[in-house]
This record gives sequence, C-alpha cells and structure tokens, in this order.
Amino acid sequence: MQLKLHNTLTKQTEGFTPLDPDGKSVTFYSCGPTVYDFAHIGNFRAFLNADVLRRTLELLGYKINQVMNITDVGHMTDDTVADGGGEDKMKVAASRLAEAKKSGKLPKNASVDPSDPMAVAEFYAAAFLEDSAALGMRIVDDAKNNPSLMPRPTQYIKEMIAMVETLIENDHAYVASDGVVYFSVQSFDAYGALSGNTIETLRSGEGGRVDMETQAVKRSPADFMLWKPDATHLMRWPSPWGEGYPGWHLECSVMANSLLGNEIDLHSGGEDNIFPHHECEIAQSRCATGCDTFSRYWFHTRFLLVDGTKMSKSKGNFYTLRDLLEKGATPAAVRLELIKTHYRSNANFTMQGLKDSQRQIDRWRRLKDWLTDHKDVAANPNGPLATAKKQFITSLCEDLNVAGAIGALNEAVNAYAIETSPEGNGSSTLQEELEALLDMDQVLGVFDLETEGGSGDLDVSKIDALIEARLTARDEKEWGRADEIRDELLKMGVAIKDGSDGTTWSIIVQ
Repeated sequence: MQLKLHNTLTKQTEGFTPLDPDGKSVTFYSCGPTVYDFAHIGNFRAFLNADVLRRTLELLGYKINQVMNITDVGHMTDDTVADGGGEDKMKVAASRLAEAKKSGKLPKNASVDPSDPMAVAEFYAAAFLEDSAALGMRIVDDAKNNPSLMPRPTQYIKEMIAMVETLIENDHAYVASDGVVYFSVQSFDAYGALSGNTIETLRSGEGGRVDMETQAVKRSPADFMLWKPDATHLMRWPSPWGEGYPGWHLECSVMANSLLGNEIDLHSGGEDNIFPHHECEIAQSRCATGCDTFSRYWFHTRFLLVDGTKMSKSKGNFYTLRDLLEKGATPAAVRLELIKTHYRSNANFTMQGLKDSQRQIDRWRRLKDWLTDHKDVAANPNGPLATAKKQFITSLCEDLNVAGAIGALNEAVNAYAIETSPEGNGSSTLQEELEALLDMDQVLGVFDLETEGGSGDLDVSKIDALIEARLTARDEKEWGRADEIRDELLKMGVAIKDGSDGTTWSIIVQ
C-alpha cells in the first residue's frame, strides 16, 4: 500500500516514492526546537506529527534515516523576517534563567550558569530531550546510539562557512558594505515556489519590518543573511568575513547536507517554518549543490489553538508538557491529544479533549491486557482488530488520516466490548488479534508511555463531581455554596467558565 502525502511544494497530494532505488530507505530531516526555553505543546504538535509520519512509513516497511536539529545559535526574537531581527534569543534565555536563579525558581535539579551561553543552550536541550522521550519520539532513541542524528548548529560552523564560500564563488551570495554576507534571491529563479512569496511581493522589505539601513546595503529587499559579523552576539566564531554568527536558515541546510546528502526525501516543520525558513533553505541548498531538488516532499503541521484561541502566557493558556504533567496529565494522553486532529487542520487543545484522550487510551489498554491474558484462546481468523488494522493503514495512507485510523480501531474495540468470550473453535488464536492491536499502536505510540498521573492535583473525577455539585447548587439558588465550590476548584488550579454550551474548565498555569 502506497502512502499518499500532501506536498507543500507542489500543493498536491502525491504518492510517496523514496529516492532509494531499492525503495526501502527514506531520508527525513525534521526542523527541531530552538533551545531558549522549554518547548510548548504547540511545538510538540509539529514534532509529534513528524513522528507519526515516520512511524507510518516504518509500519509500511521503510527504514527511516531521520535527523532533527536542536538549534543552539543564530536565532533572533523576530524570526518572521528572513534576516532575523530584534534581540539575540540567547541573551533573552540567559536573562530568564538568571532571574529564575535569583528568585529561587529554577526547575528541580537544575544546575546551570546563566552567564555561560553554551550551558544555557544545553540546559534547555536536555529538557527538550527529556520531554521528547516522555512523549515517545523515536528520534530520541536513535540519538542515544548516534547523537549526530540530533545535531547542534554550533558543531557545524566550519561546514557553514564552507557553504557560504561556495555560494559566493557561484555568484549566489555577496558581501555587502556593512560586512554582512547576503544570499541573492535574484540569482535563484525558483525562490518563492514553496511559500508563494515572489521577489516582487517582497520588494517592500518584508512588510517594512527590516530597518532602512539594512535595506540600503542589499541588492534586493528579499536578500537574506548568511553570515553576520557581530562582536556583541553572545555566541560568535571567526570567519573570512569577521567574527560573528551564521544565519539560522543556513544551519539546517548544512546539517541536512552533511548528514543526509544533497537531496533528501522528506522535510518537516510547523507551518510557521514555510517562510522564511524553508524557502531560504531550498534556495541555499540547491544553489550550493547545483541539484534540481533539495527535499522532494515537504510536510507542514498547522498551528495549535488552546481553548479556541492562540496560546499566550498573558491569557493563562500557554502550556508546556511539564505544566500538564504537574497537573496530573499523562504523557500518553498528551501525545494522543496532539496527534488525533489532522495535521493540515488547526487543532484545538482543551482539557476536555485531554480527558477524552485518556479515556480512549484506558479502553485500548484494558483490551490489550485482556488479549494478553487470553492470547492462547482459539479464535476465528480475521477478527475485529485484524480487520481494523487494514482500514487503519488505509486511513493513514490517505495523507495521514489519524482520525480515520483511530475510528477503525475504536470500532474493533467496541466489538470486543459486546463479545468478550470468543468461540474456541477457530483456526487461529487471539495472539493474532493482540499483534494487530500492537501494530496499530506502533503508529499511535501510547502503550509504552507512562500512564500513571503526575504528582499534581488534577483529579478529573473530583473536578467533574464538584462542577456537578456547583450546577446543582445554582439550580437550587444556593449561590453561596456555588461560590464555595468555585473557590475550591480555583485552589485545585482549575478555572471554570459558564457558557451557552454549559460549564467548561481548564487548568491554571502558575
């Protein structure tokens, strides 16, 4: 069965065929985190969808060579412009950690010197690896045996300088009067094919967000930075163009080229990576290698909303995995909640959805345990789960339709809820049904994750009971009692909201 996947580059859903002449191996580059803070659940939605894509390909029989970068240099606070603007993110991270250390609010077991930029980067990189392992991302297991599969840009400065030199030699880049090396987008006719941003639409300087002094030294407003001499940047290196740092687009081009080759099969990221990051990656990579293709398929996940709105710390709906675990959520439930909505649709994260995901997992695990206990019982072949597995794979092959795959699994689980005593005269055993269930979980990835609640106070059954008691009090016009229950919920870290659809609740992140 062939996977059909939407390709951002061609704007079409296409059958997936790898470069490998034997059709067995797939090269896959995933844009990873910038380690200046803890990754939030919006970040992890994109990372986990890439993990589901990888697991689907593995279920189909492919061998995956995946690389995911952990970016520890180069980013500025305004990454929406091709050059990057604003403040050095490492300075922001160092300031944040210094304040946390001063106030005694550093995370548990944290020992980091905020004045050391590499220590700051490693602190957040370690946190990301811990969170990723908790959520079952397979790339983390790969990197335990081969750390180069999760590279840091600071390890590839020499290769970055070499690529810049190649681009200058081939007239795709130039040194401007301010000493900055820029890529000349006019030298690459295909610039804009991924995002639809043509050179003409960028003439105004990307919406006026680039300062006029910078625009004055560029050949075109759309040209983007490859190397910037900067004696004030926290992390900097010597180069032919002065001590400075690389442009963040350059980093991924170099690491993908160094570890996977000139042309790769798949490249993933969030939809915010499409422009400028991935557009610039394509330009640099193709012009440096001379190849007609950089990545053949581009896979992008849309944004995650929380309670219907954009995540924001000021709104109190900004969550990291750690926030949710401290409130009692399980990694398995968080993983399922983040992958169950189609990757090309905006997902809406809610506490009710997280609760529903946990209930689904609990049902699947109960069936798994039951099948394990009865695996030697004779049963007819092509049972509910074996049949569901076929539809499960068919759904995944239709542009990673995870919801359809889960629907097929749940239909089979419902069959067992009705008939839990199979006839003992079949030609096979329930071992085959158990194996089908475990195969489906190879993609969903929830059985091997921690399923016990965290150390926090999120007791879902108690919350539901208190909300029901509050509704009863309101119906009986016992307003004082209703207020007492609301205050009790607040002490538990739960905020409630009354609306036309009833009472909903969400956790409060302190």
